[in-house]
Amino acid sequence: MYAIVEIAGQQFKVEKNRYLYTHRLAGEEGAALVLDKVLLVDNGGDVKVGAPTVAGASVKAKILNHVRGEKVIVFRKKRRKGYQKQNGHRQDLTKILIEEISL
Repeated sequence: MYAIVEIAGQQFKVEKNRYLYTHRLAGEEGAALVLDKVLLVDNGGDVKVGAPTVAGASVKAKILNHVRGEKVIVFRKKRRKGYQKQNGHRQDLTKILIEEISL
């Protein structure tokens, strides 16, 4: 059984007892989370597609910890002009555990 849910403006495929990294969510570590924007649910071949969401479906998750992603280096250069600029970025992420998918 899996579901497609919308979390913080992005769509994710979630399954029970799987970990997921999303953009930083508000909440303490260990807090319970209920995701109501379920777009699709597949229960062993029985597919329910929402318009836009599946009525009565929800996903229960738990916030495990808040982490930072890998460093991404942004490097810009204009050749023959002596222009170089280097910038780094690390995204704030939240690691969640999917506990239950309910219809």
